[in-house]
Amino acid sequence: MNKLADDCFNQVEDLMSTAEALAILRQRIVAVTQDQLEQLPLRQATGRILARDIVSAIDVPPHDNSAVDGYALRHADLSQDSTSEFTIQGRSAAGHPFAEPLAPEGAVRIFTGAVMPDGADTVVMQEDVEATDGIVAVPPGLKPGANRRHRGEDSKRGDMALRAGRRLRPQDLGLAASVGHGEVTVYRPLRVGVFSTGDELAEPGGALPIGAIYDANRHILMALIRSLGADVSDLGILPDEAAAVRSGLADAARDHDLLLTSGGVSVGDEDHVRGAVEDLGHLHFWRLAIKPGRPLALGQVGEAAFVGLPGNPVAATVCFLRFARPLILGLAGATDLEPVLYRVRADFDYEKKAGRREWLRARLDRKPDGEPCAVLFRPLGSGIINSLVQTHGLVEIGEDVTRIKAGEAVDFLPYDEVAS
Repeated sequence: MNKLADDCFNQVEDLMSTAEALAILRQRIVAVTQDQLEQLPLRQATGRILARDIVSAIDVPPHDNSAVDGYALRHADLSQDSTSEFTIQGRSAAGHPFAEPLAPEGAVRIFTGAVMPDGADTVVMQEDVEATDGIVAVPPGLKPGANRRHRGEDSKRGDMALRAGRRLRPQDLGLAASVGHGEVTVYRPLRVGVFSTGDELAEPGGALPIGAIYDANRHILMALIRSLGADVSDLGILPDEAAAVRSGLADAARDHDLLLTSGGVSVGDEDHVRGAVEDLGHLHFWRLAIKPGRPLALGQVGEAAFVGLPGNPVAATVCFLRFARPLILGLAGATDLEPVLYRVRADFDYEKKAGRREWLRARLDRKPDGEPCAVLFRPLGSGIINSLVQTHGLVEIGEDVTRIKAGEAVDFLPYDEVAS
């Protein structure tokens, strides 16, 4: 089975909008990890894609219980005008319920999370009463049902807790545990191989030849892929030699679901990735109306999907976050592919061309009124890795916008939203 529908990226000679590109991804991605399911204990399932729905096996909480430390009583026994006195019958602690029915004008000393005694419907906080010699004095004004948690108010037996296709976060695992599941069924991890390309690249930690730069892209991209729950192979640096590029891609395609490269996908004399992919499968260029990022290449090498990202670190990162990330999640079986953008105020003026979507790196600061605002990083060059380190995310500017003035609302994509 092909990892992407054969015609997934056809008809791209004209500049394509971001919305069109993402719509094609959503419509055409075929999950490839469903050939092997794994049953994992919760402690090993963080970041994995859930393969089977989780249904609550119990009511959560399984009984009415107290939200505070105090005294459980029957609200009907309270006077609405004056202090009421109750006889303390016993105590109910978490894991140690009071076993007898509540007597008229009786109260039970109760602690947070403890089972409500039979007949009690309200809890008065301990700091609001006086208790001496087995009697608790309760002032008027307590509302019926105060400080009482109801059985099943979080989840009810038979409720859908988590649906298949969800990438499991710590809170999801907590919910699974709370409804009685110690294990989850997940898809196998997506297998992704990552290359960098170019004779100018050197491995960090060694000597740097004249005219060379250390390869940063591969380390950014591998870390991003791992954060999505995929298995990543570091396939190193491909030289600017057509035969080596073709051989490297062909070998890697046998063992991976997706191959990802940075650099080498343009039309220069030393850009051999394009020809290699076309020889081994098929390649489609997405000439996207975006900045930074063009060109972005997608296609197929044998049975493996292929993504060719730009060579500049910022462009590679932006294209990964907005295009490769949903592809990876979709191939892995996830159903929630799109990140959430948040509205914040701009702390800058900016002009751009119409018809092109742009992403600007920005940090979030707070104005004196407490509202967050996006402060632009300068300079804007797409080779400045510090711009990714010293900012909190991306300001996304739509195709129809040509000017932003300070104080206007803009869309902001936090790195944490797409890299965790």
